[in-house]
Amino acid sequence: MTTDEPPSSQSSGKPRSGEKNWLEKLFGAFSAEPKSRDELLDIIKDAADNKLVDAEALSIIEGALDVSSQQVREIMIPRSQMVVVSLQDKPEEFLPKIIESGHSRFPVIGESIDDIRGILLAKDLLPLILKGVEGFELESIIRPANIIPESKRLNILLREFRENRYHMAVVIDEYGGVSGVVTIEDILEEIVGDIEDETDEEEADSFIRKVGDNDFIVKALTPIEEFNEYFESELSDEEFDTVGGLIMQSFGHLPSRDEVTDLAEFRFRVLYADNRQIHLLRVQRGHRQPREEE
Repeated sequence: MTTDEPPSSQSSGKPRSGEKNWLEKLFGAFSAEPKSRDELLDIIKDAADNKLVDAEALSIIEGALDVSSQQVREIMIPRSQMVVVSLQDKPEEFLPKIIESGHSRFPVIGESIDDIRGILLAKDLLPLILKGVEGFELESIIRPANIIPESKRLNILLREFRENRYHMAVVIDEYGGVSGVVTIEDILEEIVGDIEDETDEEEADSFIRKVGDNDFIVKALTPIEEFNEYFESELSDEEFDTVGGLIMQSFGHLPSRDEVTDLAEFRFRVLYADNRQIHLLRVQRGHRQPREEE
């Protein structure tokens, strides 16, 4: 028996062209597994472009992958910036330092900074409020210090932080000297970006934050005029209003996390960027020498 009706898509058993494209992509994904970190990132970025993964999730995934290849020496707080308490200090000597820093954990040292005796938790000092300082002994309340080498992988250290339930480790170099400290927050910030707490309130609205002797965190939306005023520099604001615009022009493309470019006497490293714009930069000054000295 014949009929003039066209065959339905169900009866034909053949996918339409649009369906075919999706099927090809689906089977292609299963048949060609990523063979490297870069291939995996390309797949995830394609998913972000297709709105299957949002920009924030993409940034976190990139950060997690970066952590697996980074070592402690790359993110630790160097010894020159450590806030330490001496075992011989009296409460009236170390309490102002603790209050001013706003930190919750402090390495306790003996005769020198290389003589680590333990870790002091600020909360362990609360009994001083009720009992006073009479008979107080710092040595009786400090916790054991966790000592790790500079070469330790961040993903391994993060697992140890979680399993052993500690939050700070003292980093030593190949000769056994203290080279810095690292906290669980430092690692998490490598994954999710800056974590601000109540002690960061004063700096929350600031475009530029100093984190080292020659190390600054700069928001990409910082007006060039404000950047120049802060650093006493002369970056041009004729074509762009923000530092992010200048950096984008310097790269010539939308950069990814950890890409670096030099502009004037500054070195800019991208800390956080999504698939639309740059958000956060790490800036070091004086990277380039004047031309006559070169």
